[in-house]
Amino acid sequence: MRRVVAVANQKGGVGKTTTAVNLAFALAELGHAVLLVDIDPQGNATSGLSGAAQSSEPQQSTLSVYDILIRNVPLVDVARPVRPRLDLAPASQDLVGAGIELATLERRERRLQESLTDWQIKYNIVLIDTPPSLDLLTLNALVAADSVLIPIQCEYYALEGLSSLMATIQRVRTALNPALEVAGIVLTMFDARNRLSHDVAREVRAHFPDRLFSTAIPRNVRLSESPSHGLSIFEYEARSAGAESYRALAAEFAARMDGRDAPAEVETVERAGDGTDDKDRPPP
Repeated sequence: MRRVVAVANQKGGVGKTTTAVNLAFALAELGHAVLLVDIDPQGNATSGLSGAAQSSEPQQSTLSVYDILIRNVPLVDVARPVRPRLDLAPASQDLVGAGIELATLERRERRLQESLTDWQIKYNIVLIDTPPSLDLLTLNALVAADSVLIPIQCEYYALEGLSSLMATIQRVRTALNPALEVAGIVLTMFDARNRLSHDVAREVRAHFPDRLFSTAIPRNVRLSESPSHGLSIFEYEARSAGAESYRALAAEFAARMDGRDAPAEVETVERAGDGTDDKDRPPP
């Protein structure tokens, strides 16, 4: 399995970065060599992995994805180890103006794609965390990727945003990246006690039966807290419902990418917890 996957949704607040960070960590735990590319100017994926002990290798560079896009710095010079089998190509504040700078450059929508020519040497999965908008940064991610993972929040407006994103993916496929596919749709902030969550799940399944992951990510206090500590959910509270769900999603994702059936133990939408089981646990 060798994949470049953009984690994308034009709507903000859907758990996109939470999914990118925790899926990357879980896949690395499964033994995959993973690169997480943070192309979002907010840099939340970068800060979300800032809290644990880094690799023992000395950090010799402060280069970021901005340098890849604007200065043609090779990916190998930007990526740095942050966890075992997990490297990060970090964001920086310079990305805020990168869209304007990209507009004046040749092959502006292919800058990230061209930097990934050497990724096969070290990684078998590249996850790209994208901004919550359709701009030249997101476009670079969609052109560089071979598939898109779409997190959607379990609320009514999420369905409208999903239709818009599917239309965007089709336009990118037509004009720039014919090989682009939808890796799957994952429901986030699922509350089993909430009728709307079940309604959204049914609607998504009805329209995209082959694309919805069986695993749903529940609303979960520990999952919301972990980024403020710069930790993945597995490092912050490995026993939480959020950790269990992302571990199941990683297993299902890996199976789907390999063309295998999902493991029988994955957390299905119908079984997803309400996230309340760990609210009263003391922090680690």
